[in-house]
Amino acid sequence: MTGHALIIEDHTETRHWLHALLQQALPSLTVHTASSMQSGLALIPAHDWRIVLIDLGLPDGSGMTLLEALHDQQPSAQSVVVTVHSDDRHLFRALAAGAQGYLLKSQPSDQLVEQLRQFNSGMPLLAPAIARRMLAHFRGRTTRHSGSDEPPLTPRETDILRGIGRGLKISEVATCLNLTESTVASYVKQIYRKLSISNRAQAALEAARRGLLNSPSELH
Repeated sequence: MTGHALIIEDHTETRHWLHALLQQALPSLTVHTASSMQSGLALIPAHDWRIVLIDLGLPDGSGMTLLEALHDQQPSAQSVVVTVHSDDRHLFRALAAGAQGYLLKSQPSDQLVEQLRQFNSGMPLLAPAIARRMLAHFRGRTTRHSGSDEPPLTPRETDILRGIGRGLKISEVATCLNLTESTVASYVKQIYRKLSISNRAQAALEAARRGLLNSPSELH
């Protein structure tokens, strides 16, 4: 796998640390760095980014602005927050802004390297603590509302959500279900709209919450 990766982080030591982790995990990527929101914004159109690691607290603005710009300009790029903030306010604001992953700087380096290696397979890049927090949030929402309030999915939509939740790409889901990629992409948009979600990370957590990841299906 070749391409370009971008790190946007203002602290020099942390930027070098993330650079080393990316090189270890994905050595074929060319890694670029920026130390501020403005320099990051200027770099977004410079390459077709495979993965972008974004700190939320930057000296001249918020990483949320970068997430929104990246989502608008390069929606296929994997935008991943790397932060010290593990609270719901930062987490869900970042996901709403377009983040497709959320990692914590407190995670062990070897754990981060292993997660970064998995990103090309479509697996959401979520710190274990963040995944647990998201599941707890969704479980709490389910407890507060009756089951009849849960947006219903058709059997086909359920299969597609299961595939996305398992980390399959749209092309792989299409092959498994004998559908065209455009049909699956249309279903994905419809599912996101029904469930009020906006990215793979949220889709994976919703699939887990619905118990889809351990149930049998046409998807392998």
